[in-house]
Amino acid sequence: MNPHQTTLTRYIDSHRADQEAFLAELVKVPSDNPPGDCDAHGRRARALLEGLGFEVEAHKVPDELVKAAGMISATNLIVRKRFGNGGPTIALNAHGDVVPPGLGWTKDPYGGEIADSEHGPVMYGRGVAVSKSDFATYTYALLALMDAERQGARLNGTVELQFTYDEETGGDIGPKFLLDQGLSRPDYAISAGFSYGITSAHNGCLHVEVTVKGKQGHAAMPHTGIDAIEAATHILQAVYGLRAELAKRKSRVPGIDHATLNVGLIKGGINTNVVPDLVTFRIDRRMIPEELGFDAEGEIRAVVEQAAKDRPGIEVKVERIILAEPLSELPGVDKLIGALKSRAEEVFGVDIPVHGVPLYTDARHYTSRGIPTVLYGAGPRTLMEARGHNSDENLRLNDLNRATKVVAMALADLMG
Repeated sequence: MNPHQTTLTRYIDSHRADQEAFLAELVKVPSDNPPGDCDAHGRRARALLEGLGFEVEAHKVPDELVKAAGMISATNLIVRKRFGNGGPTIALNAHGDVVPPGLGWTKDPYGGEIADSEHGPVMYGRGVAVSKSDFATYTYALLALMDAERQGARLNGTVELQFTYDEETGGDIGPKFLLDQGLSRPDYAISAGFSYGITSAHNGCLHVEVTVKGKQGHAAMPHTGIDAIEAATHILQAVYGLRAELAKRKSRVPGIDHATLNVGLIKGGINTNVVPDLVTFRIDRRMIPEELGFDAEGEIRAVVEQAAKDRPGIEVKVERIILAEPLSELPGVDKLIGALKSRAEEVFGVDIPVHGVPLYTDARHYTSRGIPTVLYGAGPRTLMEARGHNSDENLRLNDLNRATKVVAMALADLMG
């Protein structure tokens, strides 16, 4: 470890208590999405960042865009720090919105409580792992770099902290908004992720609603109506046939198995004694990285419309609800992966795999603009381990400390 690396790690270790207190303050302010009323958290995060000496840009998202995303309020925050001359611009993005706590907690979901465990101290709270933790990771990695510069480290590049508030609804008014508005043009991006692995790819997600329309009639004379439930049953059989075909579409990305399809919601009918005239159901279709740009919606539409032709008098409609493209590796991402992997293996002392995940995130908005992007942060080995999106969500604080060192040293490598 060279002297500047020692400077980085020494700073992070000496400010460990401050970093943990910073994270606890973020956990204490609710930012549940839904309902998506996140401005209070944005104000608190801004105040904390300004208290550390940062100049913070606050970009409030227009109300019409917020409402279109199904939210109440959102203000994106950017901190920019230039080192030296030239060099790459690297965006560090984490989201402050979280899923609601739900039931079953034994700790206060907004308490930021720290307790001992077999893995060392653990902090509890909604969002402590996903992904308020990386507000703290990225902030203190940047502070460590600034301290190293004061002590003579020669760095060239710009680091941007980008803290956004709509990952749970897709990222359209978070990272996508920042890019669409020309507020950021990074060369690389690192999004909130896991400390024991580097995520370089993830699935895409398509949600569609299928409407099956028939004609009502009296149940005593079923022939006077056109049964939408009967037709929907036939159409669903065709949809499930597609699911079987998708299971054969295997991904080459470690950590991702195959394309999937699930029907998760269905409703219809008027009353027991009426021939049903309307059925709707929703399909969740996950696209593997190799399906980037593939018309998954068109494929579903073709299956539904072909099946409907077998039922005279039936009308069908397929409407898109959500479309999130997969994340895939772009040219140039190997430099980003190499810096993170080598430093993570040095700090954690274990192999750090590069893999994909079957989830989808707002990191995809960076790759859609041609920006090499990976996910890496203070998160756990698995979401199950940290009880992400579950009761008693928690974060191992030793991992927060180590991941911060990894990010700081990797950024120094990229700007060195």
